[in-house]
Amino acid sequence: MATRDHGDPGDAPSVPPPLTEVVNAVRPSAAEEARTIAASTNTGTLATLTADGDPWASFVTYGLLDGSPVLCVSNLAEHGRNLGKDPRASIAIVAPASETDPLASGRITLAGVADRPVGDELAAAREAHLSAVAAAKYYIDYSDFTLWVLRVHRVRWVGGYGRMDSATGEAYAAARPDPVQPLAAGAVEHLNADHGDALVAMAKVLGGYPDTTAATCTSVDRYGLDLRIMTDRGMAYTRIGYRAPIDSIGELRSAAVELTRLARRG
Repeated sequence: MATRDHGDPGDAPSVPPPLTEVVNAVRPSAAEEARTIAASTNTGTLATLTADGDPWASFVTYGLLDGSPVLCVSNLAEHGRNLGKDPRASIAIVAPASETDPLASGRITLAGVADRPVGDELAAAREAHLSAVAAAKYYIDYSDFTLWVLRVHRVRWVGGYGRMDSATGEAYAAARPDPVQPLAAGAVEHLNADHGDALVAMAKVLGGYPDTTAATCTSVDRYGLDLRIMTDRGMAYTRIGYRAPIDSIGELRSAAVELTRLARRG
């Protein structure tokens, strides 16, 4: 019997389904979600293999070189010795979040093979790590530290309960971090504080839940808004996509105004 991923939809709390069609539920791909999470922090948990083939997990810092994690690892550390003998590795990264339930936060696993950059790539990898981890300037050039680049072959993204997908290394490399989501905290706060009635209208007309009684924006990205809603049937989540993707946080206001106009027009 095959085991299930702990993030499978069957693990999610039961939620009421939409009653009408969701007009536009477009959202970032798994590769885009992964690139955004990878760019949102500089720490993760590195998994390597010991000489006996046992898994070994270590807390690490990293920078990004075209999306590939760049590690600066002590050769004396166990994970450093592990990489020297078997370069297969993966890194788990958790997105910064204010969720009270850790399993409701976004996270990724990037799996592949680590190698030592050389030539021009070595200089670029060094700069990428230093730009993300300023404290590394005190040890990055020591002879007992080595730079490794994790070449990503496989990606697993989990966006919380019931939201997960996989991507190839090629798709991950070709994707780009979301330009809106990392800057949207203030906009989300403003939408919830001053435009709750507009969010309810969006959920009723565009989000498939005409029985919505309250709505809260939980996140914003270049494709649309995620809403947590309340109905007489219980709590649910829905997606409200813009009419067209946006490329900067400065375009968010006009995109939200357009959604409000469409919702109120019915």
